[in-house]
Amino acid sequence: MATKSEIEKFLADQFPQAKLSVLDLGPKTATIKKQVGFENQRPGETLSGPTIFAVADAAIYVAVLGELGLTNAVTSQLNLNFLKKPDSNKALIGKCELIKIGRRVITGQVQIFSEGSEELVAYATGTYAIPSHKKLI
Repeated sequence: MATKSEIEKFLADQFPQAKLSVLDLGPKTATIKKQVGFENQRPGETLSGPTIFAVADAAIYVAVLGELGLTNAVTSQLNLNFLKKPDSNKALIGKCELIKIGRRVITGQVQIFSEGSEELVAYATGTYAIPSHKKLI
């Protein structure tokens, strides 16, 4: 298992461009926050689909690292349903719950919100493959 501070340091070192922070980490759960800026916006005062997709992917990744430690894990499937236009000026919050932890595959679900809102922006399910338990750092 990895702690919140270990994961935040790993993300800052390995993915500084992602602008992610870990708000909460618990057994089989993770809540992350992605700061957004001009580069994430699209016409119509919304955020890009790839930005929302990245939040879903990162939330599952953080939950997986929380369970297994800083080990090798890769996305093998991610399905995203866009439900509501996000606020283009507010950070995105991704709340993940891992629903199945196997030896080689972990499945999770993610709810995505605009910061400060309780209305779902998107809902995702995804699977991470664990090719080996090789530590990343």
